[in-house]
Amino acid sequence: MRGRYRNLDQVDHNKTILDILKWMRERRKKAKDLSNPIPHTEKKMKEQIHLNKTKTSYTWIGHSTFLLQMNGLNIMTDPVFGKRMGFQKRLTEPGLEIHELPEIDIVVISHGHYDHLEFPSLKMLKGDPTFYVPVGLKPLFQKQGFYKVIEAHWWDRLQYDSLGISFVPAQHWTRRNLFDMNTSHWGGWVFETGQQTFYFVGDTGYFRGFQEIGLRFDIDTVFMPVGAYEPEWFMDISHINPEDAIKAFLELGAKTFVPMHYGAYRLADDTGPEALHRLYNEWKRLNLPEEKLKVLRIGETCWLKG
Repeated sequence: MRGRYRNLDQVDHNKTILDILKWMRERRKKAKDLSNPIPHTEKKMKEQIHLNKTKTSYTWIGHSTFLLQMNGLNIMTDPVFGKRMGFQKRLTEPGLEIHELPEIDIVVISHGHYDHLEFPSLKMLKGDPTFYVPVGLKPLFQKQGFYKVIEAHWWDRLQYDSLGISFVPAQHWTRRNLFDMNTSHWGGWVFETGQQTFYFVGDTGYFRGFQEIGLRFDIDTVFMPVGAYEPEWFMDISHINPEDAIKAFLELGAKTFVPMHYGAYRLADDTGPEALHRLYNEWKRLNLPEEKLKVLRIGETCWLKG
């Protein structure tokens, strides 16, 4: 029998079928406006991205999928391009389609949930990428025909050419079928070039681990989830709300906050505009510098110095 992975402090996502039924009853009473999607950028930089070998950049594809360009490498986080998630249609098209991407060198996976790990998308990526995955996922990748796979435990630091890659804790859970509950782990990924440090949080609830991550790394840009938090009595263990996301950002001591994990799929009862509204309100309430919050349009690319 495979091992079962846990969160820090033995925090469990232990919701029952009765909790799910309660949530579904609540959902039927809520009228949510899904007609106001997160906007796409009007200026896609496909040619510049393909030609780029020296500059540091990040492009939001949508949900938790980013294209990062660091030290001449093309890195993808949780590549998911599917038009549906379960019974739900995707609410916003990806910022770039798979055929518009350059050849990929590295793919990191935060955990095994379907909105973060979609094998049809992985099989369509150009290039011959190395896959960095949480411990426990390598056998599944091998069954799907992927063999350049490196598993990581929390706090492992790995190296790809001149890029440092570290796997750090998150507070979540995972399951892909009836029998594999938490048989692989979950977490975030930190990328270090010597000039820039990016932290891709993955999927998480608020937890004390942010404080230790902030002590161990000098983070320039954090890609932080802000959606899929409602109803909070059900979601708070595994999905962070916008206010707690800002609290985590401050504990990390990061320089720039880039929100993600909102607006692409209806995974919970909040909407993308609601998540951003709460994020902006809390940012303003705390009187935080406007330049530290970088809210991207889908498909938007941010170019950094150095």
